[in-house]
Amino acid sequence: MLPDLPKTEIAIIEMTNAFRKEMRLGEVKPNAALTAAARAFAEYLARTGKFAHEADGRQPADRAEAKGYRYCSISENLAMNLDSRGFETRALAREAVEGWKNSPGHRANMLQPAVTEIGVAVVRAPHRSPKFISVQLFGRPESLKVEFRIENKAGTAVTYTLGEETHTLPIRSIATHTSCDPELLTFEQAGATAQRLAPRNGESFIVRPRGEGIQVERK
Repeated sequence: MLPDLPKTEIAIIEMTNAFRKEMRLGEVKPNAALTAAARAFAEYLARTGKFAHEADGRQPADRAEAKGYRYCSISENLAMNLDSRGFETRALAREAVEGWKNSPGHRANMLQPAVTEIGVAVVRAPHRSPKFISVQLFGRPESLKVEFRIENKAGTAVTYTLGEETHTLPIRSIATHTSCDPELLTFEQAGATAQRLAPRNGESFIVRPRGEGIQVERK
């Protein structure tokens, strides 16, 4: 029994989005450049018998860029499925997706909040039994990166957290950040409620004194 590979690829995307929805995450949409990169690499792995993310001497981001994908972030999942009885179309998709869900690293790729696009390719590899290589690429395009600046006019050093990283900005200085993830920007102040902000691309935040604490203006 042999699967319909184009339908298998569609099913993988559907199952991936169902999993993301279950985890309260947005869906990822197919992208032609990511699909081309996934297909070229799946064909390479099937042809050579190699099976690793760096099998061709490149990283997933290099392969996506070579196909014209201008990225902010890229991640990749690989699967190899073999069964002497063959596979029904959705069964092959389900086996690949369940394998990724049950592997911590692959699962983390599937559940990245910031990714918005996907490319999937499934290729049959030479073998006496039906054997298939699946490549799944996740991307966030460069157009969605967030660049912003923070200017300290508070008269004292300011501490803030971006995502999970904490920074200290000296007096009369400016920090510029570029982020691929929509991370929260948090300003801590003693004795006051922390200010939590979601930076937008091109924004500026000016920190000024306010009583014994600070106030943050966004422009």
